[in-house]
Amino acid sequence: VRARGHFPSEQAAMKCLYLVTRSLVTRSLDPTGRGHTRWMMRWKPVLNAFAITFGDRWPGAEHY
Repeated sequence: VRARGHFPSEQAAMKCLYLVTRSLVTRSLDPTGRGHTRWMMRWKPVLNAFAITFGDRWPGAEHY
């Protein structure tokens, strides 16, 4: 049996990062309902940082 740590796959790790980033935004939702827009604006820099750091292991990194 090969140990994989906390995440069984890369997709599981991405899901965790996605949920953590999203939870940061849901805490700052405003009554105007623009929270989703703010969420999308904050996810893009996260993807860019991962593409730079893990470009060789990041599928489609050139698209971010």
